[in-house]
Amino acid sequence: MSGAPLSLGIDIGGTFTDLVIHDPRDGRAIIWKESTTPDDPARGALEGTRRVLERAGVKPEQVGRVVHATTLFTNALIERKGARTGLLTTAGFADILEIARERKYELYDLFIEMPKPLVPRPWRREARERLAPDGSIEIALDVEAALAEVAELVGQGVESLAICFLHSYANPVHERAIAAAVAERFQNLSISLSSDIAPEIREYQRASTTVANAYIRPLAEIYLERLEQALSSSGIPGGLFLMLSNGGLTHVSEAKRAPVQLLESGPAAGALAGAWFGRNAGLERVLAFDMGGTTAKLALVDDGEPLVAYGFEAAREKRFLRGSGLPIMIATVELIEIGAGGGSIARRSDLGTLQVGPESSGAQPGPACYGRGGTQATVTDADLALGYLNADFFLGGAMKIDRAATEAALGGLATALGVGRDRAGFGVHDVVNENMAGAARVAIAERGRIPSEYALLATGGAGPVHAWNVARKLGVTRVVCPPGAGAGSTIGMLMAPARVDRVASFNAALTGADFAEAEAIFAAQEKESLDVLRPTGADAAGRVVRRLADMRYIGQGSEVTVTMPSPLTEANVRTAFEAAYKALFARTPPGAAIQFVALRLSVSAPMPGAGGKLELPRHPRAQALKGTREVFFADAGKMLPTNVYDRYALEAGVIVQGPAVFEEDESTFIVGPGATARLLPDGSILAEVV
Repeated sequence: MSGAPLSLGIDIGGTFTDLVIHDPRDGRAIIWKESTTPDDPARGALEGTRRVLERAGVKPEQVGRVVHATTLFTNALIERKGARTGLLTTAGFADILEIARERKYELYDLFIEMPKPLVPRPWRREARERLAPDGSIEIALDVEAALAEVAELVGQGVESLAICFLHSYANPVHERAIAAAVAERFQNLSISLSSDIAPEIREYQRASTTVANAYIRPLAEIYLERLEQALSSSGIPGGLFLMLSNGGLTHVSEAKRAPVQLLESGPAAGALAGAWFGRNAGLERVLAFDMGGTTAKLALVDDGEPLVAYGFEAAREKRFLRGSGLPIMIATVELIEIGAGGGSIARRSDLGTLQVGPESSGAQPGPACYGRGGTQATVTDADLALGYLNADFFLGGAMKIDRAATEAALGGLATALGVGRDRAGFGVHDVVNENMAGAARVAIAERGRIPSEYALLATGGAGPVHAWNVARKLGVTRVVCPPGAGAGSTIGMLMAPARVDRVASFNAALTGADFAEAEAIFAAQEKESLDVLRPTGADAAGRVVRRLADMRYIGQGSEVTVTMPSPLTEANVRTAFEAAYKALFARTPPGAAIQFVALRLSVSAPMPGAGGKLELPRHPRAQALKGTREVFFADAGKMLPTNVYDRYALEAGVIVQGPAVFEEDESTFIVGPGATARLLPDGSILAEVV
């Protein structure tokens, strides 16, 4: 690898930091996994950067750009480890975070746990002001009284302030006025405005999103500034770009302004990798399954592109149950996420059953087998005991594994559950698989599809280990493990474009709508988007602009996001809306009037250095068959002697009959009995049950 510029991808997860150095000219890439350093995540990223550059034989000055994604901010929400945050809202609305949507996500659960607000009640304060739904002022803002409330919050140690006034999506004047006054008087206070972060209807969702941004913003500002300075000090001249939840990249300033956009950055990159590898393998419909050390994610990829939604829930209390998390109104790759990864802790629940996650052992101390002081059984420990992982080849042999610690941890779990150690180990593995399969069933059914239409494509350190058994539960007959699967998210973000999504309120009936005003809003959004894109160095001339609108029939409580036609006329828009509505619900209500709710604009542009090829080091002259070991398979109900292969010593087109284990430095792909595995030209392994 020589010359410049090279691209460096850094994906910080809860357990490992994945790094990839990539040459876009010929596709050659080198991968490294470094243990995440929770006390200072940048430290692990920088050490990993040094190691991956050393392994690739390149100098820091050859790196033309650094692309970064992280689950740190999501984990801060889940673990409630963000900044001390206050909320300033319209008088009478201080309890909006607890009132929420006034419904239970499980109607008959007497012990239901609702999401805990990020802002405790004493730190929620009210301002005397009121806007009407059209944005007109009903009660003028009392700036001095509001400042007095903020002063009390600062005196109590509040570090970040969310400002969310009623109907500010229609008119931001009051939010901006108090923000200016607060910024002048309290210069060290971080401020987030709902009119900047989520200018949309629905008070609770808007407040939740703004509070989440405020909660993680000080952490993001400090972390990104330190990382940028550290990379520069290490001799890397290239700019730092951040992966967004929408599947695109942005620059550091935009990420600091609205870090809530980064909450699903790692998972979004995994979905992009799933789409990219799926296209290379000739698969149109892919269920992208990304499982790391802390969380597992699923994304549906139709026609080669991951689905994008305009809202999701973070930090869910109950697996994949809608309504059990914090609503976040941002553009995001549509994901299903559960708190179960390789480091997820298994324990006996209060009901005496086996529970896995969402608590994670993280990188410190990590699973018991890491030998770093962890004593609780985790998914990785169970996978090791079942024979899925090779204790002598963990991270390519770079990490020493303590098998005795695993046996002790699983023994303790088995005693607590009153079962044998082997049964406890498989129970941990199976519970995680069932959680993922259940989430996938829901996601696929909601779109009127069936699982057998999809191929399961696995990335992440633990994804290929669990993919085969998850697919069996779903009835999916094709499982794909791409090259570099253990760092799939990092590879995905190196291929990502720059992207900006903007939304603006536009509450108007379709009949008689002012389309000139709509065009003006779209034009303003595009100008703002280009201003954000410009610092990324993206090819603005090659940009793709998508104009969309949230629309519904008058009287409905939910909207359909519709691609806007050109030219923008009542007849064209009506046709587009009805087609989108029928695609979801099969029919349209006769005689119902249509209305706009909001206008959206998405702009994406190619990034320089985003190569379209991937070539990992191969061992074509080495012996592909490394040996055999005992591996547990549920279909057989017992341990089976299983061939173990070096996947990078396999030639394209070779066919392997299951059961089989394919090892690489960053992950292990498990294929069960009755499968036929074939190495595709792009280096992916396709396993099928005929």
